[in-house]
Amino acid sequence: MSVTWRHLPAPAREIAAAATEAVEAARVRDTEAYEPATARLAAAERSGLVLGAVVRLLLEEVHPDGLDSDDVRQVLEQCVRAAAPWRPDVDPHVVLVLLAGALGVYDPGEDDSPPDEAALARHAPLLVADLLAVTGRPVDGYLTAAFAEIERTERHD
Repeated sequence: MSVTWRHLPAPAREIAAAATEAVEAARVRDTEAYEPATARLAAAERSGLVLGAVVRLLLEEVHPDGLDSDDVRQVLEQCVRAAAPWRPDVDPHVVLVLLAGALGVYDPGEDDSPPDEAALARHAPLLVADLLAVTGRPVDGYLTAAFAEIERTERHD
């Protein structure tokens, strides 16, 4: 685990550790490691907020000029196609909800079948790993930035 997380409270360190393990398992397509890591994410309160911030940071880096609908479709398709061979249960709708949530345009009240926390936790590392493949960087820096951004936002609210 990164030294930058030592100052964080235990629940945040647990999210960071579980996210790192899940993303690494997704990167190498290790189902045995992926399942317990995503279960830990699903059980960790606010893991969705953290992973959503990571996805948004990655999207901003990969698409510095912004995203249009074609870009979103391309990210969605790439993630689902990359995951399908080893995660046949990958659900494009859940990935779309993660993308829309990270971009701040998802309204769960308008969704007839919003995904549950476990489904979101099983899919978020797939999306993060796929976006990280584009940047070529590890997840640590994005997690650190996400925690800092969340802390800043909470201080100003």
